Amino acid sequence: MNFWGPISISDIKITVTVDNRYLASPCVFTLQYGIVLDAGSSHTDMYIYKWPADKQNGTGVVTQHSECHVKGGGISSYVGQKGAAGRSLEACLDQAVRDIPKERHLNTPVYLGATAGMRILQISDPQQSDQILEEVGQKIQSYPFNYQGAAILSGQEEGAYGWVTVNYVLENFIKYSFMGRWLSPGRPTVGALDFGGASTQITFATQQLVEDGQSTKKLRLYGQDYSLYTHSFLCYGKDQFLKALLAHVVKSQLYSQAVTHPCYPADYSKTLKMGKLFNSPCVLQHKPVPFNPEVILTVRGGGNYEYCVGNVSGIFSFGSCAHSRCSFNGVFQPEITGRFMAFSAFFYIHTFLQQITGITVNSPQQLEDAAKTVCSKTFSQMMLLAPKEESRIQDYCASSVFMRTLILKGYGFDNSSFPLISFQKKAGDTSVGWALGYMLSLSNLLPAESVAVRKALTLGAWGTLVFLTVVLLVVILAFLLLRSRCGTTKRRDESAI
Repeated sequence: MNFWGPISISDIKITVTVDNRYLASPCVFTLQYGIVLDAGSSHTDMYIYKWPADKQNGTGVVTQHSECHVKGGGISSYVGQKGAAGRSLEACLDQAVRDIPKERHLNTPVYLGATAGMRILQISDPQQSDQILEEVGQKIQSYPFNYQGAAILSGQEEGAYGWVTVNYVLENFIKYSFMGRWLSPGRPTVGALDFGGASTQITFATQQLVEDGQSTKKLRLYGQDYSLYTHSFLCYGKDQFLKALLAHVVKSQLYSQAVTHPCYPADYSKTLKMGKLFNSPCVLQHKPVPFNPEVILTVRGGGNYEYCVGNVSGIFSFGSCAHSRCSFNGVFQPEITGRFMAFSAFFYIHTFLQQITGITVNSPQQLEDAAKTVCSKTFSQMMLLAPKEESRIQDYCASSVFMRTLILKGYGFDNSSFPLISFQKKAGDTSVGWALGYMLSLSNLLPAESVAVRKALTLGAWGTLVFLTVVLLVVILAFLLLRSRCGTTKRRDESAI
């Protein structure tokens, strides 16, 4: 650099050494991950979530990173198969190892939440329930993550966490503005309708008095108070309902070894052992005495919509109610208000009805028309329209009638409120269910009080800022040094004169 002539920026040379790890993988050190294993009654799903690592105080947006569907049945189906429940999780846990950067493994929390399938097993065989939870816990701990435990969720928790997920992904709690601030969007919350394999949940915010203390939950999120009505109906999930319906049909036909199921397609039949039908606490009231589990039962389809409606209605009790108003089975429910999101099996049934019938199913009448249409079709006809559904296509008539009975007659949706239900599998890129709400709550990513912070600078932004500061300092120092030398030269020239 020539300090005796004009100076230019090109004269300044700065050497900066950058670790290649930051360039190759800029997100490795800026994202935190979390894993939730949703151990449902019919299957287990694994969800991996991510959020800014500097947002542990609840101000970061949590998004879904990836998911994995465990092959086989739910963990409750592995009763008597030592270690099988844990082994079933290996493929998805292996995927988690690949999906999450190695540097983040030890700091990634893993939660396993079991729902109605394990709640039923806990009732029928507590020892087996505990053993399965211990086995899956040991399997998860053999992986390089931060294991946070395996627990059985109550029905109330399952409903509340599902409601949290729905409203979090819809940004009804808090929204990040383009100005770099967190804002309350001021929108009303959305109710949640969940239809799993062994239970169904309804949850929504209400200002009405909840007469049953077991069906209410208070939450404070982002400085706002929410009063929820939430109730879970055990044994009213899709798989357990279908089992109870068949048991009801067998009982009504005096336990004959050959029965006609009005909800099955007319050209469909199957055989099963009585022991496989009457193996759940949900069907005990229909179990014959004496009982021989080895008796072979033959079931033939009847394809009769009206009889199907009658038998499905027999699974509900709409009579006695000790409260001001009830949904069914004597359970209090305030009047439904606002919009709802229906997910899990609700979504799949609704999608199937629209696919098979071409009816949009946006009103109670359209729901009834679509159910009638499905129930009138033969197994062969439906297979031509939905060949990928072969293993469960015979159940869609019963499931459609059940959904109609539950939503309209049970929960009380009508011509004005039914169109406010949105049937969805995902909201954005996030699968809808209780899993995200569960992780948000257990990871302290949902603050009780409001947040009023600007978006923090990321590691990359800090690096850029430091780099510019260094450049500025070098320029200033060069300028000062130049002035100092020029002043010294001038004084020497004046002295010479």
